[in-house]
Formats: sequence, structure tokens, C-alpha cells
Amino acid sequence: MSEQNKRVVLSYVDAFNRADLDGVCAMFAPDALIYGALGWGGLERARPVWDQLMRCFQMSLEVDAVAAEGDHVVVRYTERGRSVQSFLGGPVTGRDYELPTMEWFVVKEGHIERRWGVRDTAAMFRQMGLPLP
Repeated sequence: MSEQNKRVVLSYVDAFNRADLDGVCAMFAPDALIYGALGWGGLERARPVWDQLMRCFQMSLEVDAVAAEGDHVVVRYTERGRSVQSFLGGPVTGRDYELPTMEWFVVKEGHIERRWGVRDTAAMFRQMGLPLP
């Protein structure tokens, strides 16, 4: 089961890296809860945040390590991006960022039910020369 759950999470990562918002959301259960640097909620809350992040920062996730046990999958990434559109009214700097990030998932019946994301948002914004949201 752990290997199957890893595949679900890696499919989410692949969709995220293609900026395929529908593909990202399809990996989640309808009642999933998503926790991140900008708050928490269901897909209705996460989808517009992900859309902004994808459009404004051209984010990509390079998988550095994956661990799974039962329903739990943990991924450590190197996240990269660039300021290419205004985010929450801030300036566009064209500057790149790179930082380590982690996500913890609970996967059941082929869908992500819970996702916790951790990143140093202050470092991300500092590297791009942006004010904190």
C-alpha cells in the first residue's frame, strides 16, 4: 500500500510541476483538508492559492526524498520559482528563489485526504525581493 500511496503523491507533484491545476485537484478526496503557509481549508480554499502560486511564481518541485508508511507519505523537495506576476498586489521582480520544502500527506483509497506543507515563506519572498504577504 505504501508504494501505491507514493505513486499518488508523485502524480500530484507531476501535475503541480506541469501547472495542471485540475490534475493537482484530482489527486485529492472531495473532503480533503489542506494546510499550508497561507492557511488551511478544503480544495475550494486551496485551489485559488495554488493557481496564484503557479501563475505568479512559476513554481517547480524537485523531489529529494520520499518516505511512506501505511497511509502516510512524506516528501522533501527543492522548490524553485521566479517572480513573474504580481502576487497579492506586490511588485514583479523577475528574481528567482530556491529553498527546501516538505509536505506530509495522508492517502486513502487512491486520493490525498490530508496535506500539510511547510516552507520558509519569509526566505522565499526575501530571495525574490518581495514584501511579506
